Amino acid sequence: MKMDLNTVIENMETGDQDAALMALQAYNKEKSQCFTFNTKEQEERERLGELVLSFLERDLQPSCQLACLETIRILSRDKGSLAPFATRDAIQTLSRHAGIAHGEGPTPEIPDLDVIVEALKCLCNIVFNSEAAQELGAELRLMAGLAERIKQCHERQWSHEVRFFDLRLAFLFTALRVDVRTQLAQELRGVSLLANALEATLGLRWLDTFEVARADAEEGAEVPPLGREETERAMEILKILFNITYDTNRRKVDEEEAATYRHLAAILRQSLMCVADGEERTEELHSHTVNLLGNLPLLCLDVLLVPKVQQGSIEYMGVNMDAVNMLLEFMEKRLDRGNKLKETLLPSLNLLTESARIHRETRKFLRMKVLPPLRDVKNRPEVGNALRNKLVRLMTHIDTDVKHCAAEFLFVLCKESVSRFIKYTGYGNAAGLLAARGLMRGGGAPGHYSEDEDSDTEEYREAKPHINPVTGRVEDEQPNPMEGMTEEQKEYEAMKLVKMFDKLSRDHVIQPMKLGPDGKMTSMDPSDLHRLPQQGPHQCCSDSEEEGD
Repeated sequence: MKMDLNTVIENMETGDQDAALMALQAYNKEKSQCFTFNTKEQEERERLGELVLSFLERDLQPSCQLACLETIRILSRDKGSLAPFATRDAIQTLSRHAGIAHGEGPTPEIPDLDVIVEALKCLCNIVFNSEAAQELGAELRLMAGLAERIKQCHERQWSHEVRFFDLRLAFLFTALRVDVRTQLAQELRGVSLLANALEATLGLRWLDTFEVARADAEEGAEVPPLGREETERAMEILKILFNITYDTNRRKVDEEEAATYRHLAAILRQSLMCVADGEERTEELHSHTVNLLGNLPLLCLDVLLVPKVQQGSIEYMGVNMDAVNMLLEFMEKRLDRGNKLKETLLPSLNLLTESARIHRETRKFLRMKVLPPLRDVKNRPEVGNALRNKLVRLMTHIDTDVKHCAAEFLFVLCKESVSRFIKYTGYGNAAGLLAARGLMRGGGAPGHYSEDEDSDTEEYREAKPHINPVTGRVEDEQPNPMEGMTEEQKEYEAMKLVKMFDKLSRDHVIQPMKLGPDGKMTSMDPSDLHRLPQQGPHQCCSDSEEEGD
């Protein structure tokens, strides 16, 4: 039986709790999956919202409270009917039922958990859809109430749903309100708070200062996947942490902050190594972890290499490379997918670049994986399915950020050596980065890298004299187009080409460039062209004739 909205309102206006409960339950059941609303009934929905809120102020049975909150959750999906809920009184009422009202003292007993969850869902909808509600939530300091309950992450009295929607509401506030983001990060010490919550959610135990492991991991046994509920909460925590640390790597941090971030990095390393229930969920967890790692100060990256080498771990130069190898595999998986590379690929690629720049062992391990000694010199560097080939292809990507990051990663693996960089990528692919850095003439000042040999394979040494440095491969011999020409004919063809470039430049079809003293490309002006050798009387047509062609 379809429940008419006016009938529900009439039952609510009687004030009878039983009649109201039956009407609301019938309405909620009918509209539970409704996400589109009839615009003609907007006034009726707003009236129903007012009546339900006034009912919540009364001393109701939990079942009636729950029905009222379910109705608010359904009505708050409609942005056009939010007026009754985006008021100070409404937000205060809902926050009391959610148990996060700030400054009202501790609740004498644990309220009904279903009521708490439903009130949190209502707040999530309203805050997401209403700027006025966001502002009121900030004024009422709801984040302080949420933080207080998040602190209780080790207590079993709170169900998964309560914890999850606490985190979801905190995420919405930190995503939508800069002031709440700052409040959580500074006043409420959000990084430490959420690091502890993440540690509890992942079920970790500390083995050393910066080394953790799953508490349910037995030595020599396979670690069980992280549960679905724990994975959901962990991802919400990672998203909140990302919001409150977004500018951390762009500012100086003091010693206390540095210790907090290194502590968090140790937990994030374990999050990166976690396997969730299903490949898709695992990749999503790793994605949020990588994004957050990219926000942390660079001094935290050494924590990724802290764990001791154990049986089954990847060892290189005596260092545990499990986390670095996981990052590399994650990056290649995103690269192969090819979708939204700027958003999906760059966080992991930047993280690997900075880690390689700072840590010699990481750089050498990644170079072994990405730039092994050259053997294939017959194909262009961008041709093939090896990771090097895939990254070189990105160096000419249409997105400037993508191509810059790919080039920067390979340049760092080459220890910022121009000759080595060209060897692995070809001058044509390398030109963009070299021009941006003023290294078109070669040379340059490499970073602080250790000295090690660039051992060439026998195949490369034999082919080296025949490799075209522009394409990075051995080219088939081509006939010399100037063969049989006299010097005068060669000069004639050269000046003809200059004239063509000059015409294209004056017509603004191309912009001729020259290499400046600083090694960077600068625009050429007409006076630069006039400095070229002038034509003799035997040469081609005059300027006026050329322009008329």
